[in-house]
Formats: sequence, C-alpha cells, structure tokens
Amino acid sequence: MNVALYKQMMKVNMKSLMNYAFGSAFYILLMFWLYPSIAKNTKAIDDLVASMPEGVGKAFGLNGFGTAEAFISGEYYGLILVLILAIVCVQLTTQLMAKLVDQGSMAYLLSAPTTRGKVALTQGLVMTSGLFLILAVTTLAGFAGSAWLLGDSYEFNTARFIQMNAAAFLLFFAISGICFLVSSLCNDEKKARGISGLITFGFFSLDLISKFSEKIDWMRHLTLFSLYQPSEIVNGTGEFTLTSLVLAAIGLIAFGLAIALFRKRDLPL
Repeated sequence: MNVALYKQMMKVNMKSLMNYAFGSAFYILLMFWLYPSIAKNTKAIDDLVASMPEGVGKAFGLNGFGTAEAFISGEYYGLILVLILAIVCVQLTTQLMAKLVDQGSMAYLLSAPTTRGKVALTQGLVMTSGLFLILAVTTLAGFAGSAWLLGDSYEFNTARFIQMNAAAFLLFFAISGICFLVSSLCNDEKKARGISGLITFGFFSLDLISKFSEKIDWMRHLTLFSLYQPSEIVNGTGEFTLTSLVLAAIGLIAFGLAIALFRKRDLPL
C-alpha cells in the first residue's frame, strides 16, 4: 500500500463520504424518531401489512413493527440504505480508477516511485475505508437514536442491529469489489460508471422483482442481494455466518482480480 496516496485520496473524497455518512445518519435517526408513533398503532399497521399480497411485503422488506429493529430493517435497511450505498459504490470506484485513467492523472501516479499493484491496492483500500466509514457513522447514529429517542420504553436488540450493519457492509464490500474490477478494466469514465451501475442496480432490480411471485423466485439467486437478509436477521432465522463468509470471499476475489488485471493491462498513458 502507498500510504501517501491513501491519505491524499481519503482527503480528496472525505467531503463526499461524510455527506453520505451524515445523510445516512439523518435517515436512520428519522426512523427512530418515527417509531414511537408507529408503535402506538402496531396492531393496525401489522394487520394492514398482512392484508397486502405476500409478494409486496417480501419485496419491500415489511417485517412487522413490533420492535424498533424490525421497523428499520424494512423501512431503512431494505431500501434507503441500499440505494445510498449502491450510489457510493458506483461513483467512488469509478473516480478511484477509471476517471484517473480517462483524465490522464493515472500517468502522474505511476510516474512516482510506486507500482501499479500498490496503486490499485491503495485505491481498493480507500473504497473499503469509505464504505466502512459510512456504516460506522450509521451504526453510531443508530445507538444514539435508540438511547435518545427510544430509551427504555421500547425493545431494541443491539446485537441484531450490529449484525444488520455488518451484513450491509459485506454486501457492498462484494458489490464494490465487482464495480472496482469494472473500473480497473475501463479507460473511459462514463463506460465504467454505466457498466457498474447496470450491474449494481440490475442485481437490486432482479432481487426486487423476484419477490413478487414464486414463479420467478429463482431469479433472486442470480443476484448478490439474495445473500442480504435484514428481515431474517431481525427474526433470528437468517444464516448470517454463511452469507457473511460468501460475501467476504466474493469481495476479496473481486478486488484481488482487479489488482492483478490492472497490473498487466495496457494503459493509454
């Protein structure tokens, strides 16, 4: 790893990362603020959810509202956080690799006493650090929201809340690895962003559509989002350890492949 490059890239991207982090923190605090009023009408809302077609509840992660973590698993971790992190992965991986090649900045980096492998490894660590930062701020905001807005009046399982955040990190570690691989192989910034966006939001769309009907449920297994199960984590029925290991392995393989291929490819420098 090139320490000087890592510090510089973190400094360059810190403002946008903190914007996403504080945006995520704001939304999760909003969920905690809303929950006490929702909890007063839990039975009526649960009956409403139960009256909906089964596919609708599955698609949008409606998991009942008996506990705070059940509420935020569907309302936040099932949709809003996914969209935030998907945008981060597509945008940041493109900026860290393909944009530098497209604009000619990569030539300046490689003219320094360093190697392609170190540059790619450093950029991958910047991506991972940014993802970790956003979810760390989100997790801390969740703890603050629980203490400040819920207190001892409402049940909140901190262990399962931590697991949901860990699951989100590992899902997007894997997705960012794939996007980073795409960016490492592209010379054009727009092309890299387009392909990464197509893969990321294609995965999300397949997962969403497949939940509406059992006839197309098989489509869900074509996407990494099948390994992301916040509602199952809350219910204690998810295979958290197995899915975590699979996602971690996919991310490590994708980042490793990106670094290896970037070292060997021809660059328009």
